Amino acid sequence: MPDAVTRGAAPDNEVPAAEAPTLGSLMTLAVAVVVVAALHFGQDVFLPIVIAVLLAFVLAPFVDFMRRFGLPRVPAVAIAVVVALGVVLMLGLTIGLQVGQLATDLPRYEHTIKDKISGAKEGILGRVSNLAKRLGDEIEKATEEKPQARTGPAPVAESATDRAPKPLPVEVRQPELTPVEIARRLLVPVLHPLAMIGITFVVVIFILLQRQDLRDRMIRLFGSRDLHRTTLAMDEAALRLSRYYLTQLVLNACFGLVTAMALWAIGVPSPILWGIFAAVMRFVPYVGAFIAALLPATLAAAVDPGWSMALLTVAFFLVAEPIMGHVIEPLVYGQSTGLSPFAVVVSAIFWTWLWGPVGLLIATPLTLCLVVLGRHVERLEFFDVLLGDRPALTPSENFYQRILAGDPDEAIEHAEQLLKERSISSYYDEVALKGLQLAAKDATRGVLTPPQVERIEDAIKGLVNDLAPFPDVEPPPAEKKDDVAGTPIAEKMVRKEAPVETEAPETLELPERWRGEAPIMCIAGRGPLDEAASTLLAQLLRKHGLGARVVPHEAVSRSNIIGLDVTGVAMVCVSYLEIRGSPAHLRYLIRRLRQKLPEALILVGLWSADDAVLTDEKLRTAVGADSYVTSLREALKACLEAARKAASETEDGSRPERIAAE
Repeated sequence: MPDAVTRGAAPDNEVPAAEAPTLGSLMTLAVAVVVVAALHFGQDVFLPIVIAVLLAFVLAPFVDFMRRFGLPRVPAVAIAVVVALGVVLMLGLTIGLQVGQLATDLPRYEHTIKDKISGAKEGILGRVSNLAKRLGDEIEKATEEKPQARTGPAPVAESATDRAPKPLPVEVRQPELTPVEIARRLLVPVLHPLAMIGITFVVVIFILLQRQDLRDRMIRLFGSRDLHRTTLAMDEAALRLSRYYLTQLVLNACFGLVTAMALWAIGVPSPILWGIFAAVMRFVPYVGAFIAALLPATLAAAVDPGWSMALLTVAFFLVAEPIMGHVIEPLVYGQSTGLSPFAVVVSAIFWTWLWGPVGLLIATPLTLCLVVLGRHVERLEFFDVLLGDRPALTPSENFYQRILAGDPDEAIEHAEQLLKERSISSYYDEVALKGLQLAAKDATRGVLTPPQVERIEDAIKGLVNDLAPFPDVEPPPAEKKDDVAGTPIAEKMVRKEAPVETEAPETLELPERWRGEAPIMCIAGRGPLDEAASTLLAQLLRKHGLGARVVPHEAVSRSNIIGLDVTGVAMVCVSYLEIRGSPAHLRYLIRRLRQKLPEALILVGLWSADDAVLTDEKLRTAVGADSYVTSLREALKACLEAARKAASETEDGSRPERIAAE
């Protein structure tokens, strides 16, 4: 008996043991380790390629611009690469000259630095140091023990013969350097950066010349099943990245130019060097501006006998950087880059550890490339989930999570945000109904407890009451909010349907049985949350002028349907979030409704589009409903069409007929 209990499922008050890692998870971990190791040890190979890819995004708009004027691809690429190489060499030469001039002038600032240090020692810092020294002496005197009297023999004096001999002076001379040794010491530190630059530009040339071929290979790897969608995604991703990198480069260059002019006006030496340094450091997130301000502020403090030059330098960066980062860049980029702040910091740490200072400079652009790929290529979506700033869950998943957590206020707030850009019928179909389907599946699997199901039903009722004032109309177009990375795949999958603009006919135009307060009866299926779906449909019907009431499934059971009040009912809508197994219960339900309401039209809403009833004509015939729909919007249109048809047949004096199943 104890063995049987041990082999069975774990009790509710015990946590089951963790499962052993599968072979697939171990292989994924091994591949990740191998990739990181390859990037680290193959730095000399991968780093030029990555820089070349980023540089190709910057040069691509320039190449396209020249090609629009009829210039062939090869000359356009050659001109773009030559211009870029010239800019890089010119910047390198300028930096070298500025650094050399600064190194020559540094000895002149030594006297100013010594004066400020001595002044600091004589000032408050000196007084604080003397006070600390006096306190230390007092503490030492208070804790010092009194010396004891010596009782042993006096020490013997050291004789002169015991003194050690004086060491002989030794002079070490370095051998004279040969011309080869001088050339090696001068060229070796320069050869490696030159080789990196050469490899980078060679790769850039091939990328720009074979952009279409590289795109086709990416499509083959990540999306050949949907050629049209993947092609558009790749083109959009490349266009977004090109525009962003080029815009960021121009903005940083302008910031460097303004910095150089401001430091020149303040009087800081080598302003061009600090302008270039500030432009480069703006590629480093968050701390780049502080690093760019530290060195020129320190130099200004060393040059100026007072502190005005250093304070003006710090004040310039405190004003210029917030204006650039929080005013100009949001206006130019639109909204944001699409990267979460946490991902930016972590990526900066990771790429700096992997590739050093160069990795720090390219961390944000490289991470943005990964996020853009994740938002346009479904197989790489995990990059967007890990590094992007958009919610990782779809709107329907967010809806389900919030009502499951017992916080309907957050669900209502989320609904009001979505209703700013879509109609309420579109929100109910694509968010609320799909969220209820997730809950229904969990309830069928036994994951949800009865109190949780009841809590979800109460949340839906509260949501319906709070959204009652909202009309089912298309909201006015708002300002388009977008970021550099594009729309996440999870949001692309949410359709935005136009609302049903038709209203119900006037009451006097309708036949007698359509003039009641609730001519449409919304009956819930036998699922635990089908009544919530019926509540959504009933509200949409009322918003379009058709009275409706919700009836629970127990009211139409075999024993209770006899007492069901059907006064003034002209149409019945049955809601099912999902039908599991044979639809025999639905067939018998329709039969009972036919007997109770022989003249009423019967519509069945199967909100799960993959139900077998929708695809099997024999099952639809056996069920016997007049119409089948898969969305609340279709159900609303069918009910309005039935009301209009009843009104038109009343004018003609003919008897209304049932709507044939489409």
